[in-house]
Amino acid sequence: MTAMNPTLSETTEPPRLRRLLGRARAVLFDFDGPVCDLFAGRSTQPVALEIKAMARKKWNSLDPAVEACDDSHGILHFLRDMLDRRGDAVLDPTALSAANDIVTRYEYEAARSAVPAPGIQLLLDTLLGQGKRLAVVTNNAEGPVRKFLELHGMSRKFEAVCGRDPREPRCMKPDPSSVRRALECLGRMSPDAAVMVGDQLTDLQAAVSAEVGFLGYSTDHERGRLLHREGAQGVVASHAQLIAACAPAPVSRLRP
Repeated sequence: MTAMNPTLSETTEPPRLRRLLGRARAVLFDFDGPVCDLFAGRSTQPVALEIKAMARKKWNSLDPAVEACDDSHGILHFLRDMLDRRGDAVLDPTALSAANDIVTRYEYEAARSAVPAPGIQLLLDTLLGQGKRLAVVTNNAEGPVRKFLELHGMSRKFEAVCGRDPREPRCMKPDPSSVRRALECLGRMSPDAAVMVGDQLTDLQAAVSAEVGFLGYSTDHERGRLLHREGAQGVVASHAQLIAACAPAPVSRLRP
């Protein structure tokens, strides 16, 4: 008989979640995924295509890595690398800021129609009720994130939104810069007093680099297994599991 693969809930021990959340004074949330599905599963290829068309006009030709990239955030990295190699004297540096503006415009459009992740409102209220401090740590631009939070009554729940630096795409996760900025915004909080909730390997890598605990959140079984395998201290498939982990541990009763 073939052994069945464990589910995400089976790979995460509830007491471990309870310990992680119990000792955390702050919870840092990645935005796209744990808070909402920003592009609702749609590819960001149209964003990359518009950026490449703009960059060709300014730079004439693009490196193969830029041409091959169909990811809205990844292409910012490749444009930055191309500019560094050739220099401002050869390439118009305004192309990089123009590319960031294009990505941000699409993010604003998506934020207007995106819906909150199931259970996120109750999870935030539960964490706040336990005195936790909350922040968003994201590769999205700060403006669209704040717009979404405002539309859904979440603005006051987060003390900080640490988004993409428009001047330096290399500070996006997996670089830990935004995680460290969030800790600074929370009063120079010690990394061991915080835990991050994210759905990507880059989130995990940023948290590890910043020495912050990490909880994986993914409805995709394989991605959840990847996060678990790569070192996530817990992996959940729904916010209901985190809400349950916030409840006091059940007291075992001895039989008379």
